[in-house]
Amino acid sequence: MIVGSQVNPEWWRSGVWNGRPIGEFLQRRDVAAVFRFLHARGVSYGRIAALVGISSNRAAEIAKGIRQVTAYEVLERIAVGLSIPRPAMGLGRDAGTRVGGDSDVVAADSGAHSPLASADASVEVGGLARLRLGLDEALALTSVAPRQLELIEESASEHMTLYPSASPQVMLSLLAADCREVQMLSLRRQPAAVQARISGVAALLATMCADAMMRLGDAAEARRWYGTAIHAADDSGEARLRVLVRAQAAMLPYYFGDPTQTVALADAALAVTSIASSPAALAAAGRARALARIGAAEQAESAIDQARRLFDQAGDEDTDVAFRFPVKRLLFYLSGAYTWLGDTGEAYRIQEEALRLYGAAPAVPIDAALIALDRSMCLAQDRRATEAAVTARDAVADLPEAQRTEIILTRATDVTRAIPEESRPGEVAVLTDYVRACRESARRLGTTAAPGP
Repeated sequence: MIVGSQVNPEWWRSGVWNGRPIGEFLQRRDVAAVFRFLHARGVSYGRIAALVGISSNRAAEIAKGIRQVTAYEVLERIAVGLSIPRPAMGLGRDAGTRVGGDSDVVAADSGAHSPLASADASVEVGGLARLRLGLDEALALTSVAPRQLELIEESASEHMTLYPSASPQVMLSLLAADCREVQMLSLRRQPAAVQARISGVAALLATMCADAMMRLGDAAEARRWYGTAIHAADDSGEARLRVLVRAQAAMLPYYFGDPTQTVALADAALAVTSIASSPAALAAAGRARALARIGAAEQAESAIDQARRLFDQAGDEDTDVAFRFPVKRLLFYLSGAYTWLGDTGEAYRIQEEALRLYGAAPAVPIDAALIALDRSMCLAQDRRATEAAVTARDAVADLPEAQRTEIILTRATDVTRAIPEESRPGEVAVLTDYVRACRESARRLGTTAAPGP
């Protein structure tokens, strides 16, 4: 009989690997040997991965010994997915197996000197011994192999390097596998120091998922992911991370909602700690931009000064890694602030400097596009309607098609609305039609989740 199209349960009873019964490898929970055993019998790593609920890359890494499997839930999934008898891997009896036979009994000293000799007759020493052994096993199973945790953290770091230049739908597919692994580790009790690290990774992964959803225009799902990120960051106990995820979450209502909520969320981020940090500078810059957008000019100017001050104390060096805050990203936020303040002269100056730092072929194309759209808004305010429309269209068109997501298209629509109807040239109609065509294309590609006008 073939199970899962390719795995034969008989292999686990009679199979041999490297001249030894496969049962010996099962007893040691040597998952690498199990995967290689199956692969040698024609089962692809992709098929193995599908059966046990991990990525094909992860399955190959396990087979090569790059990753180890220690989490009890993952071992259970492997046993179930590959039709391995649970007792063969020391995972307890299969359903229906009788518990409490002679082999489970631990003999007790029957002498009168035993401290339990006069105890309640309902207390069995054998039962207590089994309970202790079970507790020892449970505690042992809570530990995550140091290398396993390091690999998860390294994977999250790789995602943050890739994230700024990748399309959101590509990133979501990559993030999903690591989110599942972190979820499995979090389902079991872990030592406090280990759990703090797991929660820290969870916060970063959830924030990337939230930001990707925001870029796609799915504000409701982005809000939920930001909530998860804040919960995980708080559980990590790391103040800098708690500030970061709140500062990132504050961006959602700026683009898709009420900017006054951005101010409130940025205030919450800044209230976490008084220690200067680059996430705090990000929160202050986001707050300044939102205050300018709602017309609170004096408060916005004060927030700009605060953002500059915090950046001078703790800003990041030049980098394109996600969630870092180098000077070009500070200028990106200040571009928006001065645009909404109507100070187009200062806005143009900042935009030119920011685009120079991002470069002709920016590694973070969405930032450069949003800066160009700020410039279009300034041109509209200066009654240079034709230039505004052309600049906005170019900002969208210069992006790869998969990056023309709702966050960009909404900002381009803001440009058309900023131009008075009575002074709209033909280029505004061209821009409007182009944005509409991009939305239709995005829907076909699955790169937008928000309904267009």
